[in-house]
Amino acid sequence: MGFAHGVLNTDNMSIIGDTFDYGPYAFLDDYDPSFICNHSDHSGRYAFEQQPGIVLWNLNALAHALSAFVGVDALRECLEQFQPLVSEAYARRMRAKLGLEHEEDGDQALCSELLKLLQQGQADYTLFFRALSHYRGERPASALHELLNPAQHSALDQWLEHYDCRLAREGNNALERNLAMLSANPKYILRNYLAQKVIEAAENGDYQPLRTLRQLLQSPFAEHPEYQIWASAPPESGKRIPLSCSS
Repeated sequence: MGFAHGVLNTDNMSIIGDTFDYGPYAFLDDYDPSFICNHSDHSGRYAFEQQPGIVLWNLNALAHALSAFVGVDALRECLEQFQPLVSEAYARRMRAKLGLEHEEDGDQALCSELLKLLQQGQADYTLFFRALSHYRGERPASALHELLNPAQHSALDQWLEHYDCRLAREGNNALERNLAMLSANPKYILRNYLAQKVIEAAENGDYQPLRTLRQLLQSPFAEHPEYQIWASAPPESGKRIPLSCSS
């Protein structure tokens, strides 16, 4: 979903794998895998793309704590399961975002090519996948073009040609695929600038924006057409807002 935890250390991850204590956090705006949401994370330890590796580091720390009670070979065997499981889960979730139910060998490359396009085209991660959820093979793909830098439009069209061929092999109809993708790609996310907007309104005694945002985040995959403005692209001043542990 493009969520980044800014302090994904051992004491912010439970033994069952849930993470918590979201002080510095963010959802991606323009797709940037190296995005850092914690203003004090100068090395990028908790950058968006580093999260799987950091989780494994945390699990290694847990294994070390258990090493007095569990054999090293057994711990190593457990830890070796992590990478395959993460890769499988990630691939499954990204196929869902792309509307692909069945696995094919080229799916990873298809996904990687798209993410590279999004990065080069400075496309909003959430808005692009939501727009792709409505895609039905139209040309020109204006709704998608609008979300990318014009220099990447030609590359996007080439990617869509490959995507169309991949969708044809799926065998499901466009409506079924679109509905499935809409349930995998949220329309509303808790962007930091929206949270700041709600906080400022509440400080001035107006709690309606808080109630509205809470309602949207309880059903983020629904359209809520009357609240479309809450799903708009953030202004430049609202992007990449770093937070601290006391935010």
